[in-house]
Amino acid sequence: MKRILVIDDEEWLREMIQLALRQKGYEVVEAENGAVGIEKARKILPDLVLCDVNMEKVDGYLTLSSLRSEPSTAAIPFILMTGLADNAGMRHGMELGADDYLPKPFTIEALYAAVETRLKKAQALREDAEKKLSDLRDNISMMLPHELRTPLNGILAYGEILTTDAATLKPEEIAEMGQTIHESGKRLERLVENFLIYSQIQVMETDPQRAITLRKKQTPFPRKIVETRATQQAESFNRLGDLAMDLSDKMVAISDEYLDKIVDELVHNAFKFSKKGTGIKISLYPSDGVLVMSITDHGTGLETEHLRKVGAYMQFDRKTREQQGLGLGLVIAKKLTELHGGSLTIQSDPGKGTTVVVKIPLALTAEPAAHA
Repeated sequence: MKRILVIDDEEWLREMIQLALRQKGYEVVEAENGAVGIEKARKILPDLVLCDVNMEKVDGYLTLSSLRSEPSTAAIPFILMTGLADNAGMRHGMELGADDYLPKPFTIEALYAAVETRLKKAQALREDAEKKLSDLRDNISMMLPHELRTPLNGILAYGEILTTDAATLKPEEIAEMGQTIHESGKRLERLVENFLIYSQIQVMETDPQRAITLRKKQTPFPRKIVETRATQQAESFNRLGDLAMDLSDKMVAISDEYLDKIVDELVHNAFKFSKKGTGIKISLYPSDGVLVMSITDHGTGLETEHLRKVGAYMQFDRKTREQQGLGLGLVIAKKLTELHGGSLTIQSDPGKGTTVVVKIPLALTAEPAAHA
């Protein structure tokens, strides 16, 4: 039985809504004002909230804002009821995360339609999230053993040699084994980080409110992040001379953490899938309300079939063959970009190279002060 919380300071209206919804088989909980409604929502975690806009002290907007700010209540479908359904008020409510408006006075049929529509949508979102998580578990169960075993084999093998035969080894042999263990450990660290981030993305994709919160983050100086991460990747591949950059600065609507991850994965792929001595060109510039980042390599390129599959986790399915593709990092970069309202496109010719173009909306704030 679905539980609905009705928040309104007019007792007769709460009673009318309660009787109507109970006839449809819903469980109804009442709250006489916003403050009481917030506490009841925290306690019972209803499947839907119906809330009046115009209430004393804690109105519908404050109630909505409060519930959207808490993880336990942020995803609860929320319908605002108001007799003043003007465009400005509706826009304000939607910006705060309202799912729908129910203008007063409303008919019983309109009440039923609004409630049923929101509950069906919430159910569809839950089912979609459960399917994605199920697919993720299935693919991890196939991919993870192989991906973990490869670096673990190196760590365990050389660790055993160092434990049992250290006295007979030359210093340069010990250094070489230590380097292999270190590189294998870094590979494991990257793998675990990517799986954790991908799992988080799967959840965020089914929660519009989280997406709204994400897009409020800002990075004032993206040039520094791109320059730093690209240089670090070039050094790790011993290819600093292959790197060329043309970078501009413009405040962008994404956190530095996620921008760092996007840059890191895309530049890593550019070096990984191209040969030493071939150039990697990175450009960063503002254009038409977005920050454009372009990364071009002259490597192996991608087949048309692989391009179509980018963004689908099944690209990395190992049921039929060993995949030697760009891996989970490209999917993470694409999904993070899209969650922030941007886009990621790929142009690639097998054997000639690849250009990845990322566009992320600019921040709608005043320009940051220049570095001293």
